[in-house]
Amino acid sequence: MDFTFTEEQQAAVEAAKAVFGGVAPDAVPSPAVTAGAVADDFDRALWARLADADLLSLLLAAEYGGAGLDAIALCLVLREAAKVLARVPLLESSAAAVAVQAYGGEELKAELLARAGRGEVVLTVAANGRTGHDPAELAVTARRDGDAWVLDGVQTAVPWAENADFTVVPATVVPAHTGGGRTVLALVPRVHEGVVLGEQISTSGERLGELRLESARITARDVMEADGAWEWLRELLATGTCALALGLGERVLAMTSAYTGKREQFGFPVATFQAVAVQAADRYIDLRAMEATLWQAAWRISTGAGGALPASGDVAVAKIWASEGVRRVVQTAQHLHGGFGADVDYPLHRYHAWAKQLELSLGPAAAHEEALGDLLAAHPLG
Repeated sequence: MDFTFTEEQQAAVEAAKAVFGGVAPDAVPSPAVTAGAVADDFDRALWARLADADLLSLLLAAEYGGAGLDAIALCLVLREAAKVLARVPLLESSAAAVAVQAYGGEELKAELLARAGRGEVVLTVAANGRTGHDPAELAVTARRDGDAWVLDGVQTAVPWAENADFTVVPATVVPAHTGGGRTVLALVPRVHEGVVLGEQISTSGERLGELRLESARITARDVMEADGAWEWLRELLATGTCALALGLGERVLAMTSAYTGKREQFGFPVATFQAVAVQAADRYIDLRAMEATLWQAAWRISTGAGGALPASGDVAVAKIWASEGVRRVVQTAQHLHGGFGADVDYPLHRYHAWAKQLELSLGPAAAHEEALGDLLAAHPLG
């Protein structure tokens, strides 16, 4: 197994480090002391710097002003973003744009992609369904009506919905004679007849949106009907979320190492105590497992390479480790920091809140283990 990154991927990491180097995790009020959202909008200044560094167009083809890189490069950049709790829809907008590139019509691609790569258009994805527990594609129905599609349903906890220009919404086609049961992806404008947004607040204090569609008419040009489009986009989003969990966990363990190396008890740094060292070592193992499974999943998505199981199996394994691992890392960090970890003037509590939001976004490890078991049953390993 060779996880050596290409020169282009490494260049993306260096560019990301340069952009994120000046980002302060505590630039907005703490979610622990804020009744509503910590801010009304994402970090537009950082978004502009990402666009200037060509990091919003990493996955886009050269004809749209992009670098033509892959999911691995995106995950490398997301890893750096999570280390500073970057408040930008980098994952959602990048994933939605590359889905349009892969599955959208020529007119839609020409209209949207170059502008998205320059940061002029912001995209997000409704991936949480009606409740956050049911499949997202079942929360909205789509029926063909002449040269348009009519959407009805509700999607909850849509990230950055209040600020994105368009939301990619998966929907199940009805009735049966029009191909019922298959999933299409509709590009829904934020301001549009039949589109109602309700504010929700995430665990990390960021604004989410409940997206309610009431007979919203979307032109056929803005609907992607290709088979497998939603499955591919869903796996890319999940893998990107695993990358965010990895970057956050690495930063938290580094903070813990620095703190326990300075904090003394009985005249010695607490990092020299066996109980502390063992706990930190266990979390280091979690992070390395999160990293290995992340790159395996990203590689499968990027290359389309075959395997004993479909790529969704590798994504499920990455989600198992990320969901459990990021929780264990921040819990151990809080324990080893003592009461200092809960101090709102110290950034660790912010990382804890973001880690919990990522864990909720990924879903419980048990659910991914069940999905992996179903895949193993359907694809016996020879």
